[in-house]
Amino acid sequence: MEIEAAKTLIDNAITEMEKVIVGKRTTLQLTVTALLANGHALFEDVPGVGKTTLAKTMATTFAGTYNRVQFTPDLLPSDIIGVSIFDRQKNQFEFKPGPIFATFLLADEINRATPRTQSALLEAMAENRVTLDGATHYLDDSFFVLATQNPTDYEGTYPLPEAQMDRFIMRLSIGYPNFDDELKLLTQRQSEPNLEIQQVVSHDQLIDLKQTVQSVHIDPVLLRYILDLATATRQHPSVRLGISPRGSLALAAASRAFALTNGRDYVIAADIQALIQPVFGHRIILNASNASVRDQILSDIVKSIPVPIRGE
Repeated sequence: MEIEAAKTLIDNAITEMEKVIVGKRTTLQLTVTALLANGHALFEDVPGVGKTTLAKTMATTFAGTYNRVQFTPDLLPSDIIGVSIFDRQKNQFEFKPGPIFATFLLADEINRATPRTQSALLEAMAENRVTLDGATHYLDDSFFVLATQNPTDYEGTYPLPEAQMDRFIMRLSIGYPNFDDELKLLTQRQSEPNLEIQQVVSHDQLIDLKQTVQSVHIDPVLLRYILDLATATRQHPSVRLGISPRGSLALAAASRAFALTNGRDYVIAADIQALIQPVFGHRIILNASNASVRDQILSDIVKSIPVPIRGE
């Protein structure tokens, strides 16, 4: 797909989603970036800011099926993946797929479930497939998890294991709208209570967009820049566990997708810098668990690493 055509298609999709997610174009762009980079997005937010609406809206805009799973302490892995049921007539087990078999899966309040249930998503998110009773079942080519989690100081939450956190290419937040945007939302809902979102991107077009991302060029100098940033997290005195190679790969992949959403077939340093917080922020483990300190550490690292100049 031509870059200009891809940019127009992405812009149209984001504009369509803005009909119901008002005033959050940057967040929508980053969420689409995660989708195009073949990743998954984790939202940590207060209730009622539109996370469920965002997942439903993406499923409609990008012509995908949508399922929602409410994670609770008694949720079992089979409630997500599915079960094998013995068919007496056929004298064999038959697989009954669970809600994970959709294009867009909303894993709502994922950290309210036990680690055993959380881990049921690991294989699916990493390899687009699930294994049950020795049989492998493949998911949609564009399988995308949009998970939400409550702040970890809320009661009844289980911290996501590091391996699970690492499967999310980005951690994002919608946040409260500003006054004017919320007033626009209230006015809109009063005048158009049954507003319908239209499909903008077909399944085949989504596949084409993902393939176009692969053709976006990232200069070797910028790859070294990404590695410099990752290495700096591993050497920082306040960081107990720095960015893994998977995290470096995630930043490179997200940078390509982000460049495409900005209408370019090449990555620039500003793309990488714009993504450092959402891609790296949830992957580093500090000696102290203060989120604001984490953000400051990443900001300091970005300032300390010189932006490369081509040819150096």
